[in-house]
Amino acid sequence: MNIGIVCYPTYGGSGVVATELGMALANKGHQVHFVTSHQPVRLNFLNPNLHFHEVFIEDYPLFHFQPYELALSSKLVEVVEKYNIDLLHVHYAIPHAYAAYMAKQMLKQKGFDIPFVTTLHGTDITLVGSHPVYKTAVEFSINNSDAVTAVSDSLRRDTMRLFDISKKIEVIYNFIDFEKLKNWNDEDCSRINLAKSDEKIITHVSNFRPVKKVLDVIYIFNNIQKKISSKLIMVGDGPEREKAESLARELGIKNKIIFMGKSDEVREILFMSDLFLLPSETESFGLAALEAMAAKTPVISTNTGGIPEVNIHGKTGLLSNVGDVDNMSENALKILENEEILNSFKEGAYSVAQEFSIESILPKYEEMYRRIKANCC
Repeated sequence: MNIGIVCYPTYGGSGVVATELGMALANKGHQVHFVTSHQPVRLNFLNPNLHFHEVFIEDYPLFHFQPYELALSSKLVEVVEKYNIDLLHVHYAIPHAYAAYMAKQMLKQKGFDIPFVTTLHGTDITLVGSHPVYKTAVEFSINNSDAVTAVSDSLRRDTMRLFDISKKIEVIYNFIDFEKLKNWNDEDCSRINLAKSDEKIITHVSNFRPVKKVLDVIYIFNNIQKKISSKLIMVGDGPEREKAESLARELGIKNKIIFMGKSDEVREILFMSDLFLLPSETESFGLAALEAMAAKTPVISTNTGGIPEVNIHGKTGLLSNVGDVDNMSENALKILENEEILNSFKEGAYSVAQEFSIESILPKYEEMYRRIKANCC
């Protein structure tokens, strides 16, 4: 198949999932065309089946905000015509599903009948899409998609609750490509550069937005380090970073925390870690938790959104209510204070992560592609 993929080309979860999916499809022999504003950060062009088409936006003084969805829909029409695309797969409802619908209507006038799949990732529904300014357009775009998927059952239920949806929403979970982890060698690990041999490594990875509750990470670690010699690795950047660094100084633990900023070595850091903290206010899936689990790192997290579908309480880690820093601290110590318990959780995390392997998830997308292509054309 010739498949067009539209996503945000950033470090965010939706962009990462879309890019990894496209590369996996290319490895299976499909021709995959990414149509985005910039080259996706994880896109590897070593595969000749991968193609990138940049969406250019002219800078007109008339527009306060440049009309990206218009440029995107026009580019989609161009790419579909030129490369005989069979279907489009758009990630994130805003503005991608709306742009895909407009492209589909324009293509109909040119004799093309192209289906499109919309994958919902979370904030496009729960935070942005449900806002009155966007709700009508998002609802329309979802209902006029040829197929709709959500990355967790929690997100599917939220979508049905927040919108008047007539379209069936299928749950297809995010995934891990374990093939890319095979070459990791513990002997090459530079753990000594992050912590002393007797220190446990606690890790948090996010975009440091308020919803990630980064300050809770600092408070939890503060409670951990009082009982166990440990280091906290903070990977990522965003609006809450300055507050987090300030809190660390106030608590007198700044020297026990490494703020890495954005890093391309997330996998390596996770392999060195003993525990992963995810105290988010909400997560549609929790891809960061899954990536930690794939590196045999147990997860201490909240029980919100789709996280409990990934972090299985008592097996891959432990769950707490949002904002319950004391309980998350106690749970962390339960795992870290006993080496046998820690190893048990490490094995449990890896075992459950394998259920989300790309080998299990990719065929579900391929089957959906074949189905909507057959129904459409």
